[in-house]
Amino acid sequence: MTATVRDRLGTLLGVLLSGEHRRPAEELVRQLTDLYGDGLTRVVAILREQAPDVLGAIAADDAVTDLLALHDLHPLGAPGRVRRALDRVGGDVGYLGLDDGVVRVWLGGGCSSVPRATVEAAIRDAAPELAGVEFVTALYEIGVGPPAGRAS
Repeated sequence: MTATVRDRLGTLLGVLLSGEHRRPAEELVRQLTDLYGDGLTRVVAILREQAPDVLGAIAADDAVTDLLALHDLHPLGAPGRVRRALDRVGGDVGYLGLDDGVVRVWLGGGCSSVPRATVEAAIRDAAPELAGVEFVTALYEIGVGPPAGRAS
């Protein structure tokens, strides 16, 4: 889902939820989300069984990733989606881990050819359920070596 669509949905929901019809609006959104979630669950189950490669290709599509993640159906967990997003971003960045919904990302040598905002946006798009992004910029700590998960 693009940022524009996400922003527009947020605006519309904000208007509905702040008005006198808040409860029916919440129920409508809940029912629609459940309806689409049930349908997606069935589609993903069939694809997992009969065409796992097709499921992987579908899940790699940016427009579908958010829907699958929203319903906890994405074949890749958050760490896999974050790694894939970092690979797409390129530059000297790396995945260090995920703890309590916060992903840790390594930026090479204290700076990177990729702006932090770009890295953070890519991660949030790939795994919107995450609570935050923590950046680590030190390549080596004296006597310790490279950060965990980073080859020397």
